[in-house]
Amino acid sequence: MTMSLDGAVADPERFATVFDAHYEEIRRYIGRRLDLDIAEDLAAETFLSAFSHRDSFDAAKGGIRPWLYGIATNLIGKHRRAELRRYRALARSGPSTGDDGHEQRVVDRIAAGVTVQKLSAALAGLSRGERDVVLLVAYGELTYDEVAAALGVAYGTVASRLSRARNKLRDALGVEV
Repeated sequence: MTMSLDGAVADPERFATVFDAHYEEIRRYIGRRLDLDIAEDLAAETFLSAFSHRDSFDAAKGGIRPWLYGIATNLIGKHRRAELRRYRALARSGPSTGDDGHEQRVVDRIAAGVTVQKLSAALAGLSRGERDVVLLVAYGELTYDEVAAALGVAYGTVASRLSRARNKLRDALGVEV
C-alpha cells in the first residue's frame, strides 16, 4: 500500500494510518530476524523513530515501506549480536514442532531441522550488508529499488550484495537460490 507522509508532517493523526497499514508487516520482519519477544518493542521503536523524524521523509528517495524497513533494519543493527546468536542457535538445535501425530512429527522435525540448521548457519556466515539485503528481499518482499532506498545505498550495491550472498548461500546449502 502506497501512501504519502506529506500530510502526516502537519497532521500527526494522519500518521496513525501509516502505523495501522504497516505495523504488523514491520513487526513480522523484525521477529523473523531477531526474536518475537524483542520484535514488539523494536517495531514500536521503529514507528516512534519514524514519527519523530517524519519531516525527514523524502518520497523522492522511495516509498513509506522502504523508509520503515530502513529504520527497522538500523534498529536491528543495534541488536546484531542477538541476530547472529539466534541464527547460530537455530543452526545447532532446529525448530520445535506442533501437535501432529508422532511419526509425522519425527519426519517433520528431521526435515525442518536440517533445513533450518543449514539455512541459519548460512545466514550467519553472510556479512551484515549481504544479510540485510537478502532478508529485506526475502522477508520484506522489497524490490531492489526499495532495498536501496531502505539501506541508503545504490541499486548496484544491492545487486552485487545479493549476488555475493546468493553465491555464498548456494555453496553453503548446496542448492540453487
